[in-house]
Amino acid sequence: MVQQGENVSEVYYELSWSILSTIGIANVLFGLMVAGITSFSPVSIVPIVTSAAGAIANGLCYYAYYDLSNPIKGQAIASAIADVLWMVQEAGLSFYSYIILSRVLRNRQWVIFACLFWIMIVAIMAIRVVIAAVRARRILNESTGEQTIINNLHMGYFVLIALLECVSAFFLLRVFGSAKSTSLKAAIKAGLFRYLMRSTEVRLALLAVLGIMRAITYSFQTASQSATDVASQLDRFAYAMECMFPVMML
Repeated sequence: MVQQGENVSEVYYELSWSILSTIGIANVLFGLMVAGITSFSPVSIVPIVTSAAGAIANGLCYYAYYDLSNPIKGQAIASAIADVLWMVQEAGLSFYSYIILSRVLRNRQWVIFACLFWIMIVAIMAIRVVIAAVRARRILNESTGEQTIINNLHMGYFVLIALLECVSAFFLLRVFGSAKSTSLKAAIKAGLFRYLMRSTEVRLALLAVLGIMRAITYSFQTASQSATDVASQLDRFAYAMECMFPVMML
C-alpha cells in the first residue's frame, strides 16, 4: 500500500480492485439477463445485490486507500461505506439459503433455523461496524496502528460467516434428503434431488472453505487493504473466488 502523504502512481486498472469490481459488474449484468429471461424472484435478486455491493465496495477501496489526493474525510467515509458494502456482499450470500428455507421449513425447524441465522447475522454486522469504525479512525488520525485488532476482528467475522453457511447447509440437506425419500409419491425423479443435494453441498461447502481460508489468511495481514506477502495474496485469491461465486447461483 502506498503510505499516506505520498503521490499515487497506480491508476485504477493497474490494481486488482478494478478487476474484482469488474467481475461484480459482470455478475450483475449476467444476473439481470438471467432474471429477464426467466423471472425476477427473491432468490435471483441475491446474487445481483451482493455482486453490485462488491463492485461498489472495491471501487471505494481504491478511493479510500490508493488515491490519496482525495480529502482525508472523504477517504474515511469511503472506507466506512466500503466495509458496509463488503458485509452486504459476504454475508448477503447466505440469504440465498435463507430464502429457500423460509419456504420449506415449518414450525419448530423454522424457528430454530431463523433464530440461529439472525443471531449470527447480527454478530457479523456488529463486528463489521467495529472494523469500519477502526479503519475510519486510522485514516482520520493518519496512523498505521491497530492492524492486529482489525485482523482479530476479521478472524471472528469470517468464522461466523463460515458457521452460518454450515448451519444453512445442514438444514438444506435435511430438506433435500427428506424430499428425496418421498419423491416417488410426488412423481418426481430422485435424480433431481441427488443433483440438488450435490450442488448444494458443493456451493455451500465452497463458501464455508472460503470463510475459513480468509479467517486464516487475514490474520497475517500487515498492511491495510494491501497484498504485501504470501498470506495476503492468498486472501486476495480467496476474495476473488468469493466475487465469482454468485455466478453459481444464477
